[in-house]
Amino acid sequence: MSHLIQKFQEYSGWRSSVVDALARYQDWIVAAGLSDAACEQRLAQLRGRLTDDKLSIAFVAEFSRGKSELINAIFFADYGQRILPSSAGRTTMCPTELLYDETFPPCIRLLPIETRAEALSTSDLKEQNQVWTVLPLDIQSGEGMLEAFRQVSLSKRVPLEEAQRYGLYDEDDPEQQQTVGADGLVEISQWRHAIVNFPHPLLKQGLIIIDTPGLNAIGTEPELTLNLIPNAHAVLFVLAADTGVTRSDIDVWRNHIGGGAGRLAVLNKIDSMWDELRSPEEVARQIARQVASVAQTLGIEEQQIFPVSAQKGLVAKINRDAPLLAKSRIMQLEQALSQELLPARQGIIRAQLSSEFRELAGARQTLLAARTRNVVEQLVELKSLRGKNQNIIAHMMKRIEMEKREFDTSLVMLQSTRSVFARLSANVYAHLGIGVLKQDVRKAAAAMERSMFSAGFRESVNGFFDATRDNLWQSGHKIDEVAEMMTVMYRKFSTEHGLALTTPMPFSLKKYRDELDQIEAVYHKQFGAAALLTTHQAVLMRKFFDSIASRVKHILLQANRDVDAWLKVVMAPLDAQIREHKLQLKQRQKSVERIFEATDSLEEKITSFEQMQAELARQLQALRALEAGLAQAIASDMPTLAAAA
Repeated sequence: MSHLIQKFQEYSGWRSSVVDALARYQDWIVAAGLSDAACEQRLAQLRGRLTDDKLSIAFVAEFSRGKSELINAIFFADYGQRILPSSAGRTTMCPTELLYDETFPPCIRLLPIETRAEALSTSDLKEQNQVWTVLPLDIQSGEGMLEAFRQVSLSKRVPLEEAQRYGLYDEDDPEQQQTVGADGLVEISQWRHAIVNFPHPLLKQGLIIIDTPGLNAIGTEPELTLNLIPNAHAVLFVLAADTGVTRSDIDVWRNHIGGGAGRLAVLNKIDSMWDELRSPEEVARQIARQVASVAQTLGIEEQQIFPVSAQKGLVAKINRDAPLLAKSRIMQLEQALSQELLPARQGIIRAQLSSEFRELAGARQTLLAARTRNVVEQLVELKSLRGKNQNIIAHMMKRIEMEKREFDTSLVMLQSTRSVFARLSANVYAHLGIGVLKQDVRKAAAAMERSMFSAGFRESVNGFFDATRDNLWQSGHKIDEVAEMMTVMYRKFSTEHGLALTTPMPFSLKKYRDELDQIEAVYHKQFGAAALLTTHQAVLMRKFFDSIASRVKHILLQANRDVDAWLKVVMAPLDAQIREHKLQLKQRQKSVERIFEATDSLEEKITSFEQMQAELARQLQALRALEAGLAQAIASDMPTLAAAA
């Protein structure tokens, strides 16, 4: 088993251990009567965060850099042959995602290139199964899989007008002019996008491999520029040791990848430097010089560059040739992916889980503490009745009745607050709704049609970003109003009725505004500041706008779901405490009434409440133990396979 597969299995084991601890915690609080709809919803979100966790690695390179061979060497060597086609020239003609979805059989789903003529992004079309060509994948046959994968690299020759309509030919680009054949046709990919559903051990555990076409295609496919590459947890930028860093390499690195966490450069084909007339030390020095040169050119640390021979690494793994495997240096790259990528991803998930669970656990402890306080207060009250006459007990009944009336008055006021809450909530969605987004999209698209080739074309897109940002700000302002109103209500019930409430759970739309800013930054990088646009740029910008609108729709849908979850949860602690307090007042009233009618039941009541107090103390101890166990599961490192077994 490779080190990378082992680490993925350990990461999967960590997620499973946290899911198990969450299930034990949930079962207990349900049995203890400490759960409610809002709590169940938050626990479901925590489980979903773990079970739906994906880790994507994008491979980016110009053609003939050995990118597909590198994927074969790292992930598919156990099959004893190449799975992804690898040969001189272009072998990846369209963006390809390798993943595993158990709801689909093993297959390759192919999106026809003709869909680029439509105003729909690849993300939109993923939801329309009927537009995809589906090829079955025989995972028992290596040759069968290789043949199926070859379909991804198919191309066809089309007239220039058709290629221009798809945004795949620029008549002002001298290099593209040279690709036109004598028949006036130009070669393009047969497919726009490919999704390979394959039950590989790593893919089954949540890994997604993104194989991109040549660098020229990155600038023409919005799905890569706006979604797949920016959102990848790791990007491996593959260069060739025999060519170094070309001008197009530098452009893509600066505009679409850049440095930072999870961004690595792979200097492939170091076997081209192996020379029997040189000593191993001389070869190592030559490779080191090339690494230093690449680091300086890309502006990154040498530790972010991994010199390898993917082809020799694949051969060594298949033939179990340990010396050749060591010479290929492929294991150093795999080790970096397993030791840096997975722990970093675990750290992000861990921080999110810890923050959300602290809030959830705090609310459960507060609820249990409120129950304990109510029992203690009733116990003190009952003990104070020992030896008291009927007049004092009657006076106590009147006092409880007065407390109940005051509390009922506060509940009437809360009802009016709920009306305001509902109105403000509706105002939040008034600016956050998808209907508003569709209006803004139509407005921008119409402006683009009227302003073809002018600065107004670009301004219409800028106006779309401004309108969306303003809608997010307006919604955020209404959310702040809701939070402020709930803070006042929390404080009122805490001070006037002794409820154990602190402050409502905070919420902000900042992360969605940040995502919008990131998308806008990518758009501005892609289309500079030239006042006039060429035909090719105008077609590309329109296609990018379709993808921009799709990405923004995804952001707003997620924002709507999160706002909806927050609005359901923000009042939950107050509602829970109100229910507890109403129950406590009712119990107090009944207890004193019975004692008033039969004073000999007083000691029985005291004994009963003492038993309740002891039981609540045991529950609090059990709750803290469960919380500690879950917190420990979240904070723990990835368990080793031996420990997991």
